[in-house]
Amino acid sequence: MNNELYYGDNLEVLRNRIEKDSVDLCYIDPPFNSKRNYFQIYTNIGKEDQAQAQAFIDTWTWNILAEQALREIIGNENGRYTTQTVDLIKGLHAVLGAGGLMSYLLSMTQRVNEIQRVLKPTGSFYLHCDPTASHYLKLILDSVFCPRGGDFKNEIIWKRRTNTVKAITRSFSTITDTIFFYVKSKKYNFSIQYENYPPEYLKRFKYSDEHGRYYWNVMATYSEERLKKLESEGKLRISKDAKYPRFKQYLHELKGIPTTNIWEDVDMINSQAAERLGYPTQKPESLLERIIQTSSNEGDVILDAYCGCGTTVAVAQRLNRQWIGIDITYQSIAVILKRITEKFGAAVANTIKLSGIPRDMESARALALKKDDRLRKEFEKWAVLTYTNNQAAINEKKGADKGIDGTAYIITGNHSSEKVVFQVKSGKVGRGDIAKLRGDQAREKAVMAFLITLNDATQDMREEALAAGIYYHPLLRRNYPCIQIVTIREMLEQKQLFDFPHTHEVLKKSELVIEDTQKELSLNASDEE
Repeated sequence: MNNELYYGDNLEVLRNRIEKDSVDLCYIDPPFNSKRNYFQIYTNIGKEDQAQAQAFIDTWTWNILAEQALREIIGNENGRYTTQTVDLIKGLHAVLGAGGLMSYLLSMTQRVNEIQRVLKPTGSFYLHCDPTASHYLKLILDSVFCPRGGDFKNEIIWKRRTNTVKAITRSFSTITDTIFFYVKSKKYNFSIQYENYPPEYLKRFKYSDEHGRYYWNVMATYSEERLKKLESEGKLRISKDAKYPRFKQYLHELKGIPTTNIWEDVDMINSQAAERLGYPTQKPESLLERIIQTSSNEGDVILDAYCGCGTTVAVAQRLNRQWIGIDITYQSIAVILKRITEKFGAAVANTIKLSGIPRDMESARALALKKDDRLRKEFEKWAVLTYTNNQAAINEKKGADKGIDGTAYIITGNHSSEKVVFQVKSGKVGRGDIAKLRGDQAREKAVMAFLITLNDATQDMREEALAAGIYYHPLLRRNYPCIQIVTIREMLEQKQLFDFPHTHEVLKKSELVIEDTQKELSLNASDEE
């Protein structure tokens, strides 16, 4: 099987790395959190409305990328977009203005348009969203798919929870997500799925035959041909008193209730679920299993352009599909590789084609020097997670990391552990960086601190690091420098990696609490599956 995992901007990957008409099924769950506030469009109709209108807080802000996307779409660069899409975006921009919500919709328009391109003529597309912007997304999907011969099939409502923890006093509690189902053409793959019958229905099967098979008698209002078939099978019962004959409907012959567009039988992941990774927006495997089994066959290619913690690709692997995953954060890539390794073994994980992950100094520098704001910290994340073999937690507090880019805990005894910290530098480094790191280490009460640097370390830096002293590891019974310098070149070419016993594999849970000397670690990654 050919499975591919791309680290980078999914727009660039979709446009330049994935062939047209090559994907059988695409599912995406873009990062869009309905629990956060969003623009209230009509903010000028009264003081009350103005007071309620709060800033759109999410990953979406109006910036140069949004400006570029707007120009590209309304200018119909390279004829990529339908007339309907261009007109729609012009209208939405006139109503919404330049802001976070419009930025989100522009980003989605670009990517949905490319997804439509890479789908096979028989391909299907599922977009998972919530009520915050589903009404806008529906318009965008219509404008991309329908003018090109595609079709809207369903708005699926997933009842993801049965109750809420917090009381909602000013609105009805939202317990559903929306999944839009579109197809590229009128000829598409679709296998009916079935749900279990409710207990009250099963109570009808109260009779049993000589073989112990349960059945109940159903009125047979069928054609003469069908009645003859039932009679030949010994299932027909004809009574002189009844207007219609009856037949034996056996329980074991029923597949179940055909699945509708209301999905209430798929439970969300609870805190005790075995598949739970602690990922904020992780979706249950049963949800993706239904989608994949409905709209694809074994050997088909499944695409998730916002693959997050890898639920889509993990289910695709289990169901013998080929898959393509894309994510813009290295944490997600690390989570997925670990998930595939643990679930299917290292042999399967080693067959995955990886793209975008630095393998040499040239690609490492390219990642470090990217101008895209979204990727500004990705070099730091990649460096820390690669050096620690995914055993560190990333510090996600932008602008407030106080010099610390990652944290890990090492085992020092049966019931003890110690904190170590990591700092990453992609620019010029000198002796002063070591002095500052010593201060950061002391403030964090860490026994060791590691400086990971893209550029080579100077002799003065190494002398300053040695002057920081020695840490004695009681379990390993060895001495280690309190400050250690690691270059990217040493990591890539000499395979120098963090080699200490660790208390937790932090990518297994994105949030965990370690008792005593250990405080809560967090590993936030993008949205989905």
